[in-house]
Amino acid sequence: MRIIMKFGGTSVKDGRSIRHCANLVKKYSDNEVVVVVSAMAGVTDSLTNAAKKCYTEQSTGFIKMFVAELAKKHYDAVRDAVDEPYRSRVMEYIDRLIDELEKVLLGISYLGELTKRSEDYILSFGERLSAPILSSALLSLGVDSLALSGGDAGIITNANFGRAKPLNTSYELIKSRIEPLIKLRGCVPVVTGFIGATEDGNITTLGRGGSDLTATLIAAAIDADEVWLWKEVDGVLTADPKIVPEARLIPEISYQEAMELAHFGAKILHPRALEPLIRKKIPVRIKNTFNPDTPGTVITDSCNSKTGIVKALSLIDRVAIVNVSGAGFDFAEIMSEVFRRFAEERVNVIMISQSSSELNLSMVIDRGDLGRAMKTLTNVDGWNGNVNVSKLDDIAVVSAVGAGMAGTPGVAGRIFSALGKAGINVIMISQSCSEFNISFAVSREDGSKAVKILHDEFCLSRGVEQEIKC
Repeated sequence: MRIIMKFGGTSVKDGRSIRHCANLVKKYSDNEVVVVVSAMAGVTDSLTNAAKKCYTEQSTGFIKMFVAELAKKHYDAVRDAVDEPYRSRVMEYIDRLIDELEKVLLGISYLGELTKRSEDYILSFGERLSAPILSSALLSLGVDSLALSGGDAGIITNANFGRAKPLNTSYELIKSRIEPLIKLRGCVPVVTGFIGATEDGNITTLGRGGSDLTATLIAAAIDADEVWLWKEVDGVLTADPKIVPEARLIPEISYQEAMELAHFGAKILHPRALEPLIRKKIPVRIKNTFNPDTPGTVITDSCNSKTGIVKALSLIDRVAIVNVSGAGFDFAEIMSEVFRRFAEERVNVIMISQSSSELNLSMVIDRGDLGRAMKTLTNVDGWNGNVNVSKLDDIAVVSAVGAGMAGTPGVAGRIFSALGKAGINVIMISQSCSEFNISFAVSREDGSKAVKILHDEFCLSRGVEQEIKC
């Protein structure tokens, strides 16, 4: 069996956890295994903050302190995860990387300039530090292993730094570089998640959560049997357990349901990560690193739709609505201009709704993008005062997802009736034509309450048979 195993940052948060992950890989090493690893927990955020601080302030003292703390974190991990003689070797490698990082940060501090390209280069250090440690831990356990960067593994991308897109040529290149290692040598490659490289060798990042995409790209390239995403949860749950403590594990879910949930805030996997797998119908298994005997959730091309009407609920609670309205204008032209400007400013539109009279366009966006969105839509030439742009802050979006919703009458009625009885005002509604998803916007303070109400309405905490009858 050919398996891609991806370990997230929480799974490799410290040396003991890394050693635990290495033991998990060894347990399945009779198979052909490729490992993809994220940066240790918190490292990517700390690198982001350090880069921004170096850009805004000239502080060699801060840089010295930051790299010393980062080095210590990884030295401690090596001591707990790796045995000699591999320990000394990986320590030397970490020293070289830390020296390199320090020079880059000093350069940014002196120049007062931080480009997207240099930011990607800095962020890459998280995975470039963690991969050799996990690989060395495997060697310590007697498992042949080799650490590879995303570029070394064959992930070639465009030059859209910060959210790079892998090129189609990557598939053949990955196959040519990974297959000989696992098939002929019996080696377990440990590949850095999240990062790739342009054709001329510049390091790029695939966007936050891009380690999932790294894993699925490799899986599609080498025709893996399954992708295992090791996380700190037992699998996909019916809701966020922080909101609904009685949320239940979902044993099986379809690609489309998973993509809908991921897009609307559920922390299952990277929203783009399933795309490489769909054509080849490679299943994904979500498993708990620290509870590995739990079967987890399997994501497949299709699954039993009789497991209830609504399968899961997700919540995004830091969004805003931008409204474009007016009269006496060409609506298609206005829409084209709005989305062109949003694309240029990299404003991600999560959900849209258009009034039937074509006089209003409402768009849900990330609240962090609101300032740029409003600025780019203000005083647009040619609108002549006929177009009004307004905003609503502190909005939450709740999404109800399930294949069983398709063709089932009255689902929307149940949702909005339950919300109405609870006194929750729905601001905006959107439904996908697949009928797998109904999403709606409410005030941020009502978001969690709406999730709880609908979880009860559709009996999602009960067993499957009761859920079907509900």
